[in-house]
Formats: sequence, structure tokens, C-alpha cells
Amino acid sequence: MTDAAVFIYERHELVRFGHCDPAGIVFFPRYHEMLNALVEDWITEGLGVDYAQLLGQRRVGLPTVELKSEFKAISRMGDWLSQRLRIIRLGRSSLQLDIRFEGRDDGHLRARFEQVIVCTSLDTHRAQAFPPDLRAALEARAPGAVQP
Repeated sequence: MTDAAVFIYERHELVRFGHCDPAGIVFFPRYHEMLNALVEDWITEGLGVDYAQLLGQRRVGLPTVELKSEFKAISRMGDWLSQRLRIIRLGRSSLQLDIRFEGRDDGHLRARFEQVIVCTSLDTHRAQAFPPDLRAALEARAPGAVQP
């Protein structure tokens, strides 16, 4: 089981019929959809910055520019996944995350992701510094991950 103390955001998700392929296990692209939903919820609920407003009215993008995925064990319909996230590195305009999905009941690692997100302007599609409110929320939750 993963040391939950180092993870700054956690939620649980039920594996549903729509997540599964004909073999009855989670189809790997569905893990990526779960990952994206986790990050959106973390920003809104965990950091207190409304993700919809960030992208909508504020025109701040947070695209994934790098994603490493490891699939360690299968998940089936009816399983509950504990989804945990921590910041590895925080730069001026980029963020590297370590994300793990584990069986809630058995603690076995099902999938692990390393994700790099870059803050961009949705008007120019160029990298920009994180907005002050988002930056402050990120620094408050991962002071050891801040890079000069």
C-alpha cells in the first residue's frame, strides 16, 4: 500500500460498466479519462480554484504535455479505486504530478502515472506563469516541490 501521507489529494471512484472492455476489465484509455477527471476535481476541490472558470472566463489552459502510464493490475466492474495525487515538481509554468490508482479494498497498485501539465494562455497557446491564486494554492500544498 502507498504511504498516503505524501499524497495531497485523494478520492475514490467506482469502476463502472462503461469503463470496461469486452473482457470485463478497465479498458486502458478509461484510466486516462479517470486521470483527467481527478486532476480537474483536485484543482477545483483540493486547490479551491474553479477549473471551469479557469478555462472559460479566465482563458487559462492546463494541457498535459507528457504522460507516463504504467498498468500494474487489472480492475473490474464493481471495484473501488483510491486515486491519489502528489506534486513532484512545481516550476514557473509547469507542474509534474505522481498519480496512483489502487484498489480501495486490497491496496494493490492498479495504475501509476507521471504527468506534466503546462500553464498556457488559451488565446495564444503559449506557456505562461501560473495565475497568482493557483500558484499560491500549489505552493501551499507542496512547498518542497517548488523549483527555482
